[in-house]
Amino acid sequence: MASVFDVAKYILHKKGKMSTWKLQKLCYYSQAWHTAWTETPLFSEDFEAWANGPVCRDLFNAHKGRFMIEECDLRLGNINAINDDEKDSIDSVLESYGDKEPYDLRELTHSEPPWIDARGDIPEGAPCENVITIESMAEYYGSL
Repeated sequence: MASVFDVAKYILHKKGKMSTWKLQKLCYYSQAWHTAWTETPLFSEDFEAWANGPVCRDLFNAHKGRFMIEECDLRLGNINAINDDEKDSIDSVLESYGDKEPYDLRELTHSEPPWIDARGDIPEGAPCENVITIESMAEYYGSL
């Protein structure tokens, strides 16, 4: 199984330098759609329902303090750890979401049940560490 770092490195390899905010959302959508299409998670790391959308804490800790990131900035990850089926899923996500602005991706995730349900009654803008379950991603994105 790939790791979130493998997926992040692959996304940066394909799309180039981007904001860490955008990278987080593209990794989230890669996980969500791959799981919906294959019924198997792309990686094991979790996403939390942070105020600005889904964030993988492990990935966040690797890029903490950066606004922009490029492939060479991410020490962890190996694009060769991703198989062809996984690359197809990520490539489909990049085709659909890769040209969107980070704020647009934030708004999109804020309108979808996996993030909304994980936040529950937590007020907008308030910190939240609730996990967005892989089951909620599979159920929602698999129904589209």
